[in-house]
This record gives sequence, structure tokens and C-alpha cells, in this order.
Amino acid sequence: MIDKMRELITNYVDVSPAEISEDSKFIDDLGFNSYDFMSFLGEIEDEFDIEIDEREALKIHTVGEAIKYIESAVQ
Repeated sequence: MIDKMRELITNYVDVSPAEISEDSKFIDDLGFNSYDFMSFLGEIEDEFDIEIDEREALKIHTVGEAIKYIESAVQ
């Protein structure tokens, strides 16, 4: 899952996949702005065929949190 997240993240920000870990914060560490982050969440919805609740989206700050959310939504 982390590899897929790295692939998606590098579509939005100029960061090496090797620099992306589960502890990476989207805005503080990876340089996402709010528009990029919302677009990224939309791509996650399409990629994994899930719907991210807006309230839940506000709780996603790190790559690991996004992975956990996706894994729970897919089950």
C-alpha cells in the first residue's frame, strides 16, 4: 500500500518516493497545499472505489493515516 501511495503522492508534489514514509505529513513534510490535498483525496476515492467523508478527511494528516482509512473503507 505504501508504494501505491508514493506513486499517487508524486503526481501532486515534487518529492522523491524514497522521502515518503507513513509518518510523512501531507502539508508540513510533503508540501501539499489544500487544493492539491483535496484533489489527491479525490484520486484516492477513484483509485480505491471508496468515498471519503469530509469530516473524516479532516482527520487525515499523515500518509499512514490515509492508508489506515483506505484499508478500513475497502473492507
